[in-house]
Amino acid sequence: MEHIQTLIDQAPELLMTYGMKVIFAILIFMIGKYISNVVKKVTVKLMSARKVDPTVTSFVANLAWAIVFVFTIIATLGQIGVQTASLVAVIGAAGLAVGLALQGSLSNFAAGVLMVLFRPCRVGDYIEAAGIAGTVDEITIFSTKLRTPDNKVIIAPNSSIMNGTIVNYSAMDTRRLDLVIGVSYDADIAKTKKVLCDILDNSKFVLKDPAYTVALNELGASSIDFVVRPWVKGGDYWSAKFELVEQIKNALDANGINIPYPQMDIHVKELPAAN
Repeated sequence: MEHIQTLIDQAPELLMTYGMKVIFAILIFMIGKYISNVVKKVTVKLMSARKVDPTVTSFVANLAWAIVFVFTIIATLGQIGVQTASLVAVIGAAGLAVGLALQGSLSNFAAGVLMVLFRPCRVGDYIEAAGIAGTVDEITIFSTKLRTPDNKVIIAPNSSIMNGTIVNYSAMDTRRLDLVIGVSYDADIAKTKKVLCDILDNSKFVLKDPAYTVALNELGASSIDFVVRPWVKGGDYWSAKFELVEQIKNALDANGINIPYPQMDIHVKELPAAN
């Protein structure tokens, strides 16, 4: 009873002492979190003002945020009485175990560093990697955020992107359209080529240099196939493709050139009547 009474008597003092520590710890955490966000925004602003590549800006800003946030956690733990020096020593001693446990995250971090250094893709590029395709919105220290043409957000680990093949559709200023146009065997080859060339010559999307290619490519099962390969600006790729396909169809129809479809000839053979 005397022990309980002693605790009751000391309760106000204990609440005052430890309560203030908890309050200060919460304040440190909130202020540190706010500062980490400010550091990230300031880093982005400063690097953008110096016209640093957006890919590097995004990576460095996220790294700065992580560093400040880690110091905030350590300061918060120190305020509530956790011996941070001992904590750091324990973390250092357990570094190997932590490294093995977090090898996936560490590989993602290393891949992120490689992506910033070698720049196989940048923010704003349209890429295909790790079985997905989209526009690169952000490269963080562990993952890459992609936005698909139908406005879905895909977050892929950096390691999965760097460990595979990356197809960067935005790396070059120009792209080649590869169209295969099949026409009937009754069509005049020279006339068909002229119709196709006229369309490309008058298209606002087709570039003069490099020159386009229109050639008879294959004698198919039910059609003769022409390859139509114009060069367009990278940003005009899909607009050019949609417009040219429509114009080619209309022009072939207007000139009486048929576009065949798969056909099968059936021969009916009359068998002699059974006796």
